[in-house]
Amino acid sequence: QVQLVESGGGLVQAGGSLRLSCAASRRTFSNGVMGWFRQAPGKEREFVAAIRWSGTNTYYADSVKGRFTISRDNAKNTGYLQMNSLNPEDTAVYYCAVDLATDYWTSSSYALGYKYAYWGQGTQVTVSS
Repeated sequence: QVQLVESGGGLVQAGGSLRLSCAASRRTFSNGVMGWFRQAPGKEREFVAAIRWSGTNTYYADSVKGRFTISRDNAKNTGYLQMNSLNPEDTAVYYCAVDLATDYWTSSSYALGYKYAYWGQGTQVTVSS
């Protein structure tokens, strides 16, 4: 079992930045994956970004490419989502998710919420215009 705790959400003006953190209760092994998803009111949950605990590959939704950066600190079992140039459309509850990824993942797998076994409680991000 892996518990995830997100932090770093809040209220920011358009054009501002926030950094979200996701602390895992234990190491998720070198093959694990961390992803960030978000859900705005009245909308479905959508993929934001993902990263493996090892290697350098990262994956982003088109809507956040060039503005958001996902990273990790293996020693701290913590992942991060640096969000720059925020706009009101980024307002949502942001969730981190982790999977041990013991099966094979294609490049499209990272955007699929059902692939992730463990989820955090979410942190609210509100961007004012």
